[in-house]
Amino acid sequence: MPDAAPPVDAALLDALMTEVSRFGATPEGGLNRPALTAEHGQARDWLCATLRERGYAVSVDAIGNVFGVLDLAGPDAPLIMSGSHLDSQPMGGRFDGAYGVVAALAAIEAVRARLDPGAARCNFAVADWMNEEGARFQPSLLGSGVFGGEHTLDFALARRDGAGLTVAEELARTGYRGADAAPDPSAYIEMHIECGPELEKAGRAIGPFARYWGALKIRAAMIGEQAHTGPTAMALRRDALLGAAYVIAGLREMADTASGTLYTSVGRLEVTPNSPNIVPGRATMFIELRSPEPETLAAAEAALERLLPTAAAKAGIGFEVISIDRRPAGRFDPRLVDLAETEAAALGLSTMRLDTIGGHDAIPVGRRCPAIVVAVPCRGGVCHNAAEFAEAADLLNGANVLAGMLWRVNAAGGALDAA
Repeated sequence: MPDAAPPVDAALLDALMTEVSRFGATPEGGLNRPALTAEHGQARDWLCATLRERGYAVSVDAIGNVFGVLDLAGPDAPLIMSGSHLDSQPMGGRFDGAYGVVAALAAIEAVRARLDPGAARCNFAVADWMNEEGARFQPSLLGSGVFGGEHTLDFALARRDGAGLTVAEELARTGYRGADAAPDPSAYIEMHIECGPELEKAGRAIGPFARYWGALKIRAAMIGEQAHTGPTAMALRRDALLGAAYVIAGLREMADTASGTLYTSVGRLEVTPNSPNIVPGRATMFIELRSPEPETLAAAEAALERLLPTAAAKAGIGFEVISIDRRPAGRFDPRLVDLAETEAAALGLSTMRLDTIGGHDAIPVGRRCPAIVVAVPCRGGVCHNAAEFAEAADLLNGANVLAGMLWRVNAAGGALDAA
């Protein structure tokens, strides 16, 4: 077997990226493809057809994760998996997630093309995880969370969107309520745009994520009293949105005093009844706290526990905490971090180790097997926005690093310590 890692076919990678970007494309150049929408289903249909055309065995598990397995070494050989997700944020970008799926296919195809007959010691799989973004159904990382054992299947299937539709119902409607057993990988490698500016600022080509920040996602509501905005005197108003505003401002103050180790947000606000002539009776906040340090995250949670009743009292209203989702901070597999750097160096590509503040499917998958996310630069660090962009050369660099990693792991028979 040749020692040199196989090069990815740039034309194939570009064609795959172009094709998958058609589904849910927006006039601004982005994507509108939230999980289990018609557009998401079209993208998944395209992926399954493409995998089958190339000889992959396609399966769909009970939470709707899609897998394409290429059996090159027999049923008892280790399985190396790569992928990401095809769902997007509402009016989001076309690279976040989708790049990881098409890079996986292009890299595996490069390895297959270079392998001599009988030289395969591993099988390979492409993964498309269901509802990574968490835009329509909460929590995020839902499909990979079931795969990694963080959520039960019943819990995941029962999640509802804003219209009251469940994951189970929408999986059935789109044809992705599967019954296949999920593959059992020996390792998982996910390519991604950075969704941050560090690689671009440093002039580096490849950024393996060494650790991931913890996240606390809280859904809480301010509860006031609906009233007319005209005749209701200001002193008599019980304005739920005012209470939410106090919380939002307080969260920003918490972050501003944390020296870059705490990120806070309210990315979604549901106001009821959401009429310009009515004092809101209820305002539901989707709150996020993120930090790499468990102590900082715990302190922020305690501060939020104080902030909610204080803000409610200031507005003269009540409040309730509806749900809390926790994701502890952690580290990706150090052997895969080293391997990414080694393969990048072999290609003459500069690297830097990064933290990921956002969540990725590799985090829950890492509870089941060694896992990593490897990033390429994106322009201006912009993500979850139609302006999200990555240069074709950077996308190809990342896919080539992935192909090299798959090549080394195959040569080592799936043993990461020997790769």
